[in-house]
Amino acid sequence: MTTIIRAGSAQEFLALVPTLAGFHPSRSLVCVAFDGRRTVGVLRHDLPRRARDRSALVSAIVSTLCRMPGVDAIAPVAYCDETFAQHGDAPERRLVDLLCRRASEAGFGIRDALCRAADGWGSYLDDDLPAGGRPLADLVEPRVAGLAPDRPAESSTSWAHLPEVDERRARAIRRELRRIERAGVGDAVFRALGDDVDPVELVERLLENDEPSMLRRAWFLHLAARPVFRDGMMLQFAFGPVVGAAAHEDAVDLAERAEAQGESVDALVRREFAAHDGELGVSEFLSRLLLGRTTLRPEPDRIERALDIVRAIIADAPPGIRAGSICIAAWLCWALGRGSAAGALLDLVETEEPHHTMAALLQQYFGGGALPDWAFIRPDAAPGR
Repeated sequence: MTTIIRAGSAQEFLALVPTLAGFHPSRSLVCVAFDGRRTVGVLRHDLPRRARDRSALVSAIVSTLCRMPGVDAIAPVAYCDETFAQHGDAPERRLVDLLCRRASEAGFGIRDALCRAADGWGSYLDDDLPAGGRPLADLVEPRVAGLAPDRPAESSTSWAHLPEVDERRARAIRRELRRIERAGVGDAVFRALGDDVDPVELVERLLENDEPSMLRRAWFLHLAARPVFRDGMMLQFAFGPVVGAAAHEDAVDLAERAEAQGESVDALVRREFAAHDGELGVSEFLSRLLLGRTTLRPEPDRIERALDIVRAIIADAPPGIRAGSICIAAWLCWALGRGSAAGALLDLVETEEPHHTMAALLQQYFGGGALPDWAFIRPDAAPGR
C-alpha cells in the first residue's frame, strides 16, 4: 500500500510507523522506504544480538532496497528494549549509522533516522538530542492527530496467533477424522463430501463458506497432512483454482512415476530437473511459484481469507495432524511479506513434530531472508494473470 506522509515532525512520523507497518515493532530495525513523498514499503528485521552481525544485516537491507522499484530514500527506525540511560545516548547508534552510510553510498537519501527506546526517543541525526533522549509522551497518537487511517497495528507475529479453541468444534472434528481414517472406498463419509472430495473443489468451498462443516474441516486437515495434496492447496489459496488443479495433477503424476521407478518423489524431481531441456515445464513453474521466484502476483484477498479459515481450523485440530496445515498458513503469511509471523507458525510445528520435512525446509528458506519476487513489483506494473 502506498501512503502519503503528512506527519509534520519527527515525533508524528515515529508515532505513525506502526500504522504504516500494520504492527507494533519491538526489538526491530524498521526501514520505511520512500518514492518521493510517498511510502512504498516497510522492511523489518530483528536487531542483531552480536556486533559482528551488523554488517550482514545492513547488506541484506540495502540489497532489498535496491530491488524495490522507485525507492529513492529511506527512514530507518530502531525499536530497542535498551534505554538511553544505559548508553548515555540513543541505543543502536552504530547499527543505524552503518545503515545510513551504506544506503547513502548506494544512492538513497536519508529522510531521518530515529530511535524508540524503552525510556525515550530521538533522532540519530539530531545534534541537540539530549543524552537521556526525548520524552515518550511527545509521541502523538496518529489517529487522534488525523495523520493516518483508522487501521489496527498489532505485533509483527500477531498473524501467527491462533483463535481460541472451540471445544464443541474440536470434538466434532476429532469424530470426523476418525470416520475418515476408518473409511474405505465408497464409504458414506465420501458421499457426504460430494464434489469436495476433490481438493481443488474443497479449497474453493472453504473460501466461499463462512462456517464450513466439521467434516470439511477434518477433510482439509487430512489432505494437508499429505504432501501430495498440501502444496497444491497452498498454491491454490494464493493463485486460484487453475494453478491448484495443475499442482495436484503434477503431484499425482510425480508420485505415480516415482513409485513405478522405485524412488522417492524428491529424488525423481532432482533427476528430472537436472536433465530438463531449458523449457519451463509444469513442475518447474510450480516450484518457482512455491519459492516466490516469479513476478506473477498472488491474490492478497484470497490469502487473507484463507489465513482466517486455516488458522481457525488449526486452532480446533487435535495435535499430531496440524503440521501440514500450519505449513500452509506459514507460507501464506510469507507470500504477503509477513516473515515474522511465518517463522512463529513454523515454531509451532517444531514443538509438535520436530522432524517435519516441509517445516524444516520452509524455516531454512524463510530464515535465510528469502523474499518473493512479486514483493518487488508494483501492483499496477504486474503482468496480467
